[in-house]
Amino acid sequence: MILAQGSERVPTGRALLVAQNRQLFVTFTTEKMTSSILVTGGAGFIGSHTCVALAAAGYTPVILDNLGNSDIRVLERLARISGSAPRFIEGDVRDRALLDRVFAEQPIAGVIHFAGLKAVGDSVADPLTYYDNNVNGSFVLAAAMKAAGVRTLIFSSSATVYGDPDSSPIPEHAALRPANPYGRSKLMVEQALGDLQRSDATWRIALLRYFNPVGAHESGLIGEHPQGKPNNLMPFVCQVAVGLRDKLSVHGGDYPTPDGTGVRDYVHVMDLAEGHVAALKHAEKQPGLTTLNLGTGEGASVLEVVKAFERASGQRIACEIGPRRPGDVPAYWGDPALALATLGWRARRGLDQMCADSWRWQQGNPRGYEPR
Repeated sequence: MILAQGSERVPTGRALLVAQNRQLFVTFTTEKMTSSILVTGGAGFIGSHTCVALAAAGYTPVILDNLGNSDIRVLERLARISGSAPRFIEGDVRDRALLDRVFAEQPIAGVIHFAGLKAVGDSVADPLTYYDNNVNGSFVLAAAMKAAGVRTLIFSSSATVYGDPDSSPIPEHAALRPANPYGRSKLMVEQALGDLQRSDATWRIALLRYFNPVGAHESGLIGEHPQGKPNNLMPFVCQVAVGLRDKLSVHGGDYPTPDGTGVRDYVHVMDLAEGHVAALKHAEKQPGLTTLNLGTGEGASVLEVVKAFERASGQRIACEIGPRRPGDVPAYWGDPALALATLGWRARRGLDQMCADSWRWQQGNPRGYEPR
């Protein structure tokens, strides 16, 4: 690691902490050099699992995360799973000066971009914050990549770009009409990255539209534990199961679905992580723009997920049906056929395993990375 003059080295066992301009850098030495991949938001739920998949595939993850909805203690867990922790940089993806330093300090071969906000309800209440984080953050990152000569980018998009679909399963060529600011922020970035690739054919960009990530690593060492009240179904169910919450509030019981609750395509987070690695390998082979769904191709209702979790955990989940949530749509699930044809990727883990892995994580870590 190349350090600017005046940086302070602080030895901490196998790790090396570097305090520089109020930014925290953590690096772990490795015996062999491999391709370094910058993972923005890499300390978060999907990002941390993708770091595991990257390490398993022979890459060296480099995490950039502002810890807004993640925990630095995930690094120790990643080290236990993969044998070494990724280098960590605390900072915001909108900080251009920081990004320039990161790209200058070591050769980054590509970027997987997760950093951003993702709660539908919050985006409706505070759209400007979502556009600043998700859209502006992506623009700053792409500009820094261009300046550094890094042209490989895997973008974490979302199935919310489809909005309320005409039918399911949804193919990639379906109409794009997001129903909330979160989805619109993702679509704006997709469109901008498409324009970028068309302006310079050397760019290698994959836009991955995935559905509802759930589950946890099979070790039970890493998983999802959002700060504050969960916005997604599975962590809320898990917290009810371990007694952190009294009941699950179901947003809407009068949708035109078999049981009245919303239907989504739930996909195991490790399947998603492996999908990102597959997309990275594909992008490395050829320039171009690739847009793919990552999902199971099947939908499950909220109550179906609850029943599956009760089977996996042996716990009863108390539910209360409440009003619909602004910005939600009744049902959607994706058509993953193109991802199979293009990447050779398919989701391998079913709903029962998603619930079993989520329960293993939550039972062993009832308060996330906080000590028991």
